Amino acid sequence: MPAPPASHAKGDAVYQELSIFSGNAHEALARAICDHLGRPLGRVAVYKFSNDNIFVQIQENVRERDVVVVQPAAAPVSDHLLELFIMIDAFKRASAGRITVVMPYYAYGRSDKKDQPRVPITARLIANFLEVAGADRLLTVDLHAGQIQGFFNVPVDELTGLYTLVDYYERLHLPDPVVVASDLGASKRARNVAARLDAPLAVMEKRRVSNDENAEIMTVIGEVKDRTAIIIDDEVLTGGTLLQAVCALHERGARAIYAGVTHGVLSGNAVERIQASPLQELVITDTLPLPEEKQREKIKVLSLAPLLARAIHNIHTGQSVGDLFKPVPLAP
Repeated sequence: MPAPPASHAKGDAVYQELSIFSGNAHEALARAICDHLGRPLGRVAVYKFSNDNIFVQIQENVRERDVVVVQPAAAPVSDHLLELFIMIDAFKRASAGRITVVMPYYAYGRSDKKDQPRVPITARLIANFLEVAGADRLLTVDLHAGQIQGFFNVPVDELTGLYTLVDYYERLHLPDPVVVASDLGASKRARNVAARLDAPLAVMEKRRVSNDENAEIMTVIGEVKDRTAIIIDDEVLTGGTLLQAVCALHERGARAIYAGVTHGVLSGNAVERIQASPLQELVITDTLPLPEEKQREKIKVLSLAPLLARAIHNIHTGQSVGDLFKPVPLAP
């Protein structure tokens, strides 16, 4: 996918009304996006006072400008969400022309419906907060549930990291690949990847047994023996479900096991468990930062900065964001 033009006379004219800012969640990603667009990162101060209150001050003029705020909901999630809401309010009060929130990882995506008595729909609440703060548009990546788009009354552009993962696996030329959906919910994503790789599809059937992020793998639907398995999912949290899938595939004779996941949350001791497992490699994208203490030989990070930069370019210039994606035929 070609990147937008780098900064030169024509590029400066295109982007002269565009300003890109970052909170404290993932400044490296924001700077990478700016590098692809040939723009400097906007100047803003975001920090806490001694009383734990967050302070934001925009340090340049944004009146009538097209403002982009890059802030995934990385840990600590509550701090970074509140930072984002306060930043949006500051830009609104500074008379920004349009405020686009780039939240590559949307927190509380699993809380998208009332599936138990007396529980909230927090994903909807986050959408309400963003709109009340003053966001005019959301740009995100691989929502856990597609219906979250319907929680917003402003435009939502949902990109996908699947194409970046597919391109990576195409270059590896893995022998006899089989694409494995980590559960039934991931089957559509996995089916699209299988179609692109011209590989068969297998599905892990699981039953969630509690609210503590543990799940029980029930069976593997599909043939994986003597094949290279590629597990596809939207995110990995503690790694429990992923590693149960790895064990199930290993027991059923998979030759080698890889995993491709858009969002690498990797909470708790996930990285240690992954490093000690039969998993050959876990590939994630940089929708979330990967701290140095979580970097391991088995974990590879692919950047979505070129994709996000192109989407910002299209939004700013009034072009279609949907044109970024090549159509992927569904497997029969």
